[in-house]
Amino acid sequence: MPNDSSPPDAGSCRDCEWTADRREFLRHALLATTGALMAVGLPRALAAEMIPGPLTTRGDVRGNPSYPIPAQDGVQIDKANQVILVRWKNSVYAFNLSCPHQNTALRWRQDDGRFECPKHHSKYQPDGTFISGRATRAMDRFSISRSGNDVIVNVGAMHKDDADHAGWSTSVVNVG
Repeated sequence: MPNDSSPPDAGSCRDCEWTADRREFLRHALLATTGALMAVGLPRALAAEMIPGPLTTRGDVRGNPSYPIPAQDGVQIDKANQVILVRWKNSVYAFNLSCPHQNTALRWRQDDGRFECPKHHSKYQPDGTFISGRATRAMDRFSISRSGNDVIVNVGAMHKDDADHAGWSTSVVNVG
């Protein structure tokens, strides 16, 4: 199956026009979505906050996505791989996008500096620690390792705080 994120092979599609790569397409889609939210009356800051920036992988390392180490504290989301990448207090974490309570996609609340589940309002610190709500445990972390200026997320190794606290606690890369 061809990779949809790369241009068509010149030999297989001589008359096709490849005008934008995947990153450019996503940028335009996000701008259009933000504009649509503003058109229905949302303030610009709120519309922009509702659309998290996409996280672009650097590549694939044995079936696992790799990402550049974030330069500063913040949150990025890779919906395709169901990964939330967080840099917070000189540490990088990789979380499962779904809330551990009922698998609803978590949202980052920039103004509050925390994650929240939109379904039942469970709240989590940037390091995934459970704060309050219906969930009974912290956000699920993926194993993560550093390779130069990148982090590799092992999407096949997810750690749940209540069942594998040791694995959960060590699923972090220190960058400070």
